[in-house]
Amino acid sequence: MRVMVVGGGGREHAIIKKLRLNPAVTELYALPGNAGMEGEAVCVPIGAKDIPAIVAFAQEKAIEFAVVAPDDPLVLGAVDALNEVGIPCFGPDKKAAIIEGSKVFSKNLMKKYGIPTARYEVFSDPEAALAYIETAPLPTVVKADGLALGKGVIIAQTRQEARDAIHSIMEERKFGDSGNQIVVEEFLTGPEVSVLSFTDGETIVPMISSMDHKRAHDNDEGLNTGGMGTIAPNPFYTPEIAQICMDTIFLPTIRAMAAEGRPFRGCLYFGLMLTPDGPRVIEYNCRFGDPEAQVVLPLLESDLFDIMQAVSKGSLKDAKVEFSGKSACCVIIASKGYPVSYESGFPMILPPDGPDTHICVAGAKRDENGGLLSSGGRVLGVVATADTLPDAVERAYAHADQVVFENGFCRRDIGRRAMQALKGAD
Repeated sequence: MRVMVVGGGGREHAIIKKLRLNPAVTELYALPGNAGMEGEAVCVPIGAKDIPAIVAFAQEKAIEFAVVAPDDPLVLGAVDALNEVGIPCFGPDKKAAIIEGSKVFSKNLMKKYGIPTARYEVFSDPEAALAYIETAPLPTVVKADGLALGKGVIIAQTRQEARDAIHSIMEERKFGDSGNQIVVEEFLTGPEVSVLSFTDGETIVPMISSMDHKRAHDNDEGLNTGGMGTIAPNPFYTPEIAQICMDTIFLPTIRAMAAEGRPFRGCLYFGLMLTPDGPRVIEYNCRFGDPEAQVVLPLLESDLFDIMQAVSKGSLKDAKVEFSGKSACCVIIASKGYPVSYESGFPMILPPDGPDTHICVAGAKRDENGGLLSSGGRVLGVVATADTLPDAVERAYAHADQVVFENGFCRRDIGRRAMQALKGAD
């Protein structure tokens, strides 16, 4: 089959690595992809948001199945456009992708259907928002309504920080139209957990849990990023908590979306906080997380392409979805200065993949001699699997230390909090 993956980052590379294991996938394209995945898919220089060009390419190449991976094209309706010309897709349509595209929508959905989340207020007028935060409990969380590259959430420790966040989002328009409305919500405490799930709108199958590391530097210091590393499974996510989440969050969300006439088919990401009062939804994403996908997919023992087709056809209940009992770690190597200001175009030399280690390339291009150059902020995801989490972490860092990239940096504490939790449980 001729298969197309829309997107060009580390998440897409992780998906491609799994798809190409299926012998039925005879041709595999990445739009736009990047130079680091050229050996595993044909990269086509079409931007992930250029939906007319994506559809035209799919028709020209007689693509038989498409995976739309990033949030932007999903929210813009890429799946709808491909379906209209008869191409089946993995990914939600525009009506369902709003669960990530609008935080106001998702918060109101949870409120309407009794899905546990933080208390919140919605504002479209900056003056009203500013008046509210003068009496809101601190810390408080200020969120841009729309997509903002994972950076539209500010945890304000002081009222001045909350004022600055409102001013930046709503008046300076830092995130454009995504700041037309904001959500100001209660600050929750507890371990964070990411749970990706396959769903066809009726059946939902959670994947292995994971733990993201959002801050740029060690000890959770520095600015929030798109994610500096992940581990799986998350030791805080016990079988008992998993059952509570299935009963109070996962199934109710799928049923709520169906009841709203927005059945969700694809990968639904649950960002959870395990508070003293029980699990709460921090956010939904309408796609695989990045870098969560990089640690979850290597642990998938079933065939990803078969699962994606089952999701598309509405037959997930009959599909085989099994994960190994191993652990995985992903260490992100980013350009120095990320997430604020950084330079690209630095030469990179990557070690070959091993039996339990590989690299998901998020940003790379070729120089005139065919060498690999860095491109973007988060550049590489170094992934390792092992029987235990400490071994997976050790292997990931050993492999990362073989990367030659003079402008790169990484956190050196990915997995530390999880390993401490495991020791405490022994």
